[in-house]
Amino acid sequence: MKAVIQRVSQAGVTIDHKKVAQIETGLMILLGIVEDDTQEDINWLSKKIANLRIFPDSEGVMNKSILDVSGKAIVVSQFTLHASTKKGNRPSYIYAAKPDVAIPLYHSFIDSFEKELGDSVQTGEFGADMKVDLINDGPVTIIIDTKEKV
Repeated sequence: MKAVIQRVSQAGVTIDHKKVAQIETGLMILLGIVEDDTQEDINWLSKKIANLRIFPDSEGVMNKSILDVSGKAIVVSQFTLHASTKKGNRPSYIYAAKPDVAIPLYHSFIDSFEKELGDSVQTGEFGADMKVDLINDGPVTIIIDTKEKV
């Protein structure tokens, strides 16, 4: 499971010209799932992101988590995070989980992350053509891959 986490001052998701998610201070999380991801990956990643200290304290040092700043979050599925670009110029997505595996894991991640936050998160729509807009605050962008957690 791979996540691109962006600290944002605002973010939103639009589908078919309709805004389906909108937040101010918080995190935009793009989530890519592979076939062998498990509930253990989900639990580890949701806890890691909830406690990631990437928000500034009163001294301007990144010392606070989304929990500390009462931030909001949007989670968007993004299979292209697992693109293979080794051959040619057209990315291959063979490592990305198929919808029958990915959809339940995506929803399980959302549930787990909401439990870590003690709050609901907003989402895009799995498989939809989404327009994601955000103002990356910092900019701060962190990439976490559960296969590299050791």
